[in-house]
Amino acid sequence: MLSRTSEYALRAVAFLAGRPGAAWTAQQVAAETRVPPGYLAKVLQQLVRAGLVHSQRGVGGGFVLARPATSISVLEVLNSVDPIRRIRRCPLELPEHRGTLCALHRRLDDAYAMIEESFGRTRLSDLVGAPSRRGAPPAWPRGVEPVARRRSRRT
Repeated sequence: MLSRTSEYALRAVAFLAGRPGAAWTAQQVAAETRVPPGYLAKVLQQLVRAGLVHSQRGVGGGFVLARPATSISVLEVLNSVDPIRRIRRCPLELPEHRGTLCALHRRLDDAYAMIEESFGRTRLSDLVGAPSRRGAPPAWPRGVEPVARRRSRRT
């Protein structure tokens, strides 16, 4: 349902939200979020233009959230890079559907509306440090483990 651009933007801002005050280069954010660096650089620039992220060039520069994570909604992030496309008219363009949505497209648009509402209520701070729904630890790709876990095996 969400585009790759949306997913990458959410990864980036969630990463920044979890590390307030520190500036991170696009390369660092890309490595930590597993997003291709070239793609992420473009996404970060969209977030800067939307006023959600600040960027600073030069030594010690990088990207930081422009506002506290408690004041940025997931919907703002999505709208800045790839808004959810609501259904305004029936795509079938049948004469009897002129001016109104058919039952199928009305229900689809209602679902999009609920998603928008949920994303509008969800703040970046809600995404930081929250355990998964089932309380399970994060799944790491095969052969990759966090540094702390690897160290504990050596002792």
